[in-house]
Amino acid sequence: MIMKDLLDNELVAQLERETSGQNIQDTLRLLSQRFSGAIAFSTSFGLEDQVITDMIFTGDLPVLVFTLDTGRHFEETYKVMNRTLSKYGKKIKICFPDAGEVERMVSQKGPYSFYESVENRKECCHIRKVEPLKKVLEQVSCWITGLRASQSGTRQDLARFSFDEANQVIKYNPLADWSVDQVSEYLKTNHVPYNSLHDKGYPSIGCAPCTRAVAEGEDIRSGRWWWENNSAKECGLHHNDKNQ
Repeated sequence: MIMKDLLDNELVAQLERETSGQNIQDTLRLLSQRFSGAIAFSTSFGLEDQVITDMIFTGDLPVLVFTLDTGRHFEETYKVMNRTLSKYGKKIKICFPDAGEVERMVSQKGPYSFYESVENRKECCHIRKVEPLKKVLEQVSCWITGLRASQSGTRQDLARFSFDEANQVIKYNPLADWSVDQVSEYLKTNHVPYNSLHDKGYPSIGCAPCTRAVAEGEDIRSGRWWWENNSAKECGLHHNDKNQ
């Protein structure tokens, strides 16, 4: 295990060196060649994800683009998904949670169990998000995400490259050092579709029952699981990154 950890860290360091000074499109192309047939990008159709989707699709890169459909999304999320499919004419893999697990949880605890405790909320996130994600990542070696360092206090040390121990993949965060203004400018300049909820005070959008608008000046993650005062405001998808 120690030797494997060293090899993983060496690969991360090598990728950092090889891509230093490169623009994101060139790095995405390099990675799509290096991890040919084993590279994927997860999108929730947020602002950052739409930037990366545009780069992948306009560059015609051989990267699997997939999304986790929890069954609890806002209507606006499905609308931007549809607009994205129409604009680029590319396929996005839709991943659903295990129906039996969802049925068991809702039958035993009701449709809003996540409001009752942090444990229940994490169970719901695990079933609807984490497990479907793991199934996809078991088939790849490199995972691209739309994380930015300034999105929350737990992401301040976010690196461009890291090794995700939980999923055993190299993780690439191309927008790690981008500001929200850079993201917005890219979307505007390149006419990229985005979720209309972002114009209504929703900087971070997840499942409809678990997301609310935030007031000006509030932390951008404060609208997620707002009833939890002491949680880390994460669903578990990005909680096991070695270098995060």
